[in-house]
Amino acid sequence: MTQSVVVQVGQCGNQVGCRFWDLALREHAHVNKKGLYDEALSSFFRNMILWKVPHATVCAGLILTHLNPQAVLVDMEEGVVNEILQGPLREMFDSTQLLTDVSGSGNNWAVGHMTYGSAYREQIVDKLRKAAEHCDCLQCFFLIHSMGGGTGSGLGTRVLSLLEEEFPEVCRIVTSIYPSAEDDVITSPYNSVLAMRELTEHADCVLPVENQSLVDIVDKIKHMSHGGKPGSAIKRDSTIISGQGGLSGTEKPFDAMNNIVANLLLNITSSARFEGSLNMDLNEIAMNLVPFPRLHYLVPSLTPLYTLADVSVPTRRLDQMFSDAFSKDHQLIRADPKHSLYLACALMVRGNVQVSDLRRNIERLKPLLPFVSWNQEGWKTSLCSVPPVGHSHALLALANNTCVKLTFMELRERFIRLYRKKAHLHHYLHVDGMEQSCFSEAISSLSSLIEEYQHLDATKGTLMPDAPRLRIAR
Repeated sequence: MTQSVVVQVGQCGNQVGCRFWDLALREHAHVNKKGLYDEALSSFFRNMILWKVPHATVCAGLILTHLNPQAVLVDMEEGVVNEILQGPLREMFDSTQLLTDVSGSGNNWAVGHMTYGSAYREQIVDKLRKAAEHCDCLQCFFLIHSMGGGTGSGLGTRVLSLLEEEFPEVCRIVTSIYPSAEDDVITSPYNSVLAMRELTEHADCVLPVENQSLVDIVDKIKHMSHGGKPGSAIKRDSTIISGQGGLSGTEKPFDAMNNIVANLLLNITSSARFEGSLNMDLNEIAMNLVPFPRLHYLVPSLTPLYTLADVSVPTRRLDQMFSDAFSKDHQLIRADPKHSLYLACALMVRGNVQVSDLRRNIERLKPLLPFVSWNQEGWKTSLCSVPPVGHSHALLALANNTCVKLTFMELRERFIRLYRKKAHLHHYLHVDGMEQSCFSEAISSLSSLIEEYQHLDATKGTLMPDAPRLRIAR
């Protein structure tokens, strides 16, 4: 069985990570009725015998004693990590997994990347190595961070480069939370563009998630919960934004939004944690969905977002779930992929779904979804037999689609508005190691990335001519 390590950086990264561990425990408890340490748990948790051999790992098949997540928690403020250590998950983590400071990065990418990245480099590498040593077969690092602040964007991308340096053969999948245009961090365009260059250079896959999309999904579900049409009431605790049944007590601000991202991580790791008729290794995601190394931004969508409460209303047909996955209302960035070009697409299905259902829906959707001419069969699929708690089935779609360039273009525009006036630039240039060339190189990298997507978009609707037949020499 393979293992993965989750690296949570910054306030947002640790809040999302906390929700992931909370909901993952709930999911495993729902399936693992006997309370045994099984292969599903071993993919992300260690089972410790604390009273016999400190830090010893128990083999699969024995009674659960003390679960320890395979995680590293990093933040340059103590607040969120202290909340985790004082909350319901406090006994799961030990000090060897934590790295904190007190002053924070002050919403400054340079402080996080340059100052703290240099000061804590050896400690970060040491904690990553110890986490890796606890894995029998390390397959993937999951990095969770935000793009708008200083620690998540700056130190988060420094950790990413260290992962590539120390573990070049291990897959690096990054979940990046992008700020909205109305973000309260004025310098977020600088932080995001500077971080984008690092993501493009050092990640294997990036799953971009926009704050505004999360807000829109939460508002839509809450509106339906309180004022939906007759017969379309939403079943309580079945929405993707619900944390009920987990370890959390009262809901905190952003919990609903964090739950959506946590569900994204639950679904993408489902094949690694549970059995299924068509499992997908995590390293297969990059292999099958990333035809060009820089174009590794995969647009995620989740469905269903809720379950109807009225049992007299028939369950949404399976076909509708597949259609919803390509609807703009279910994307975790504000985009409509059906109007852009697909390079490849993964469908990760959970629940009692047959391979024939999966293939039938792909054939049904193919004519509606424009794929590049040289990869018309660019579908990767997985079937996990265990559905999310509260649902009979679920689907995560990961699309390598040129629609992501719209998010990048909006970000570039916000960056240029600040940079044209050199506003707030002095805060960055006062940091040791930070030069103005870092800004010009970062915006150049982003513009180059956008141009690559635009070049592909220009081929939409054109067919690649057949290759000339080979002539046999006589």
